[in-house]
This record gives sequence, structure tokens and C-alpha cells, in this order.
Amino acid sequence: MKKIIPYLMAATFALFSFSCTSDDDRVDYDTYSVVYDLKNVNFESTPNGFQISRSFVNPLFESDMLLVYMQVDVTNNGSPIWQQIPTTFYLSDGHEVDYNFDFSRFDFMIYAGGTFNLAGSEFIHGKTFRVLVVPAQFGRSVVDLNNYDAVIAHYNLDDSNPTVL
Repeated sequence: MKKIIPYLMAATFALFSFSCTSDDDRVDYDTYSVVYDLKNVNFESTPNGFQISRSFVNPLFESDMLLVYMQVDVTNNGSPIWQQIPTTFYLSDGHEVDYNFDFSRFDFMIYAGGTFNLAGSEFIHGKTFRVLVVPAQFGRSVVDLNNYDAVIAHYNLDDSNPTVL
């Protein structure tokens, strides 16, 4: 019986050492967040309205999120002010301008529309957008997606050198 006890102890140790988890089990190392910039772009006129269309170099994972922000102004020190879209701007003359987007694993489109003809207006020319791809594992977290700086901080995104599309 004394000869079997060391074998049982070794088997118990092996069972517990292989069943432990490590950080590798909880961290997704094969996906990463990406920040894209669309600087000074113009919407194209299509039969369905005005849109900007771009394709991803690498397809997204099915469950990844895409967040789109439009630069609406700059601060006194020149830092951009970002507003999440979809959004509606209510103009002083009673008209409205809407910005929205959709995306697939392979591409995305940003749309502009309004209660008047936007052709030739400032609302479809020279716009700057910031597009964030957030891996699905992050999508379960609670963060104010309307606050660009909060999203950047929460997801630990590096927006200092975005990829220009």
C-alpha cells in the first residue's frame, strides 16, 4: 500500500497542474483593435442618396463591432471633437441632416441624407471620420460609446497613428 501513495500523489498533482488556467485562456491574442481615418472625404451621389464606401484589407470577425465618429469641430488647442454616428443635426431653418452607417465583414458605408437636397452643400464635402474596429470580446463591456475618448481609453486603442482609408 505504501508504494501506491506516491503514485496517487503524483497523479493528483498532475491533474491539478494541467487544469489550472492562465492569462492565455482569457486574452484573445489573435484579434486586435484597428483605428482608421477618412480625412477630408466627399460623399458620392448614388441613386440611394449620398454615401462613402470603403473595404477592409482583412475581413472582420463575424462578431466584431464597428464604431464610426465624425469630426464636428476642434478645440482651442486644435484637438478634434468627435461625435458618434448615427446622428441628426437640426438646422436653424427647420431642416435636418442625418449621418448613418452600416458594415459587413468586408466593407462599410457611411450615409448622409436630409430633409433638403444636400448636393453642393457643406454637409457632404470635406468630412473627416474616425472608424474603430473593436473585437467582439470587448463588446460585452459597458462604456459610453458616444464618448470617443472613453471608448479609446476603455478599449486601450492607440489612435495616435490611424490607418488612412
